[in-house]
This record gives sequence, structure tokens and C-alpha cells, in this order.
Amino acid sequence: MRRIPLGIAAMALAFAPTVLSAQSINLTGIYKCVQMCRGNLPAHITQNGTEINLVTEAGQPSRAWPDWYWPANRIWIDAFNQSAVYSPDGMLIQFDSGTIWQRDLAPLPPPPPRRR
Repeated sequence: MRRIPLGIAAMALAFAPTVLSAQSINLTGIYKCVQMCRGNLPAHITQNGTEINLVTEAGQPSRAWPDWYWPANRIWIDAFNQSAVYSPDGMLIQFDSGTIWQRDLAPLPPPPPRRR
């Protein structure tokens, strides 16, 4: 009698989508728009698990989340009513409208001065 509920629970866990399968990379960072830009500000993304907040190059804030109906490298942006696909390394994000963001990696700081 006890095996049936445990079997059902095990099957439910096996088929339930996980956070790891939905979002495989952390997109947090600063991006610069490289194509079809609507402004000249740096874009910002802050991600906490599946919750994503972004500010566009035009300064427009929006919320986003993994797009459950597409592959694991796509997010849905609520304010734009569109989705975006990101590269496996998270360096490029291409929106359905054609806008492309590239992760802006700041140059490394200079080494500290040598003490004599």
C-alpha cells in the first residue's frame, strides 16, 4: 500500500521541470547594445534564480523569466511582449525585434604598484 504513493511522488519529481533545466547560465551583468539600439545607455540585467530584472539601453525597466515553451536558452520579456535568445556562454542576447546586446566586460584593473 505504501509503494503506490511513493511511486507517484517519484514520478512527479522525475517529470517536474527544474530551475537548472530551464536556465543554465546567470545573465547578471552589464551589456552594450550593438544592433538596432533604441538608446545609448548600457543595459543591465540582474538575475536571481528564475527572476530576471533588466533595464534596456533606453533606460526602460522590465521583468523577464525563462520562456517555458521554448528551449532552455530563451527568456520572455514582459514589457516588450517578446522573447530573446542568449548564447550558451551568455555573451550575446538577441531579441525577436532584432536588437542585439553584447556583454560588456570591463578591462582588468592595473596591477598594484610594487613596493620596494
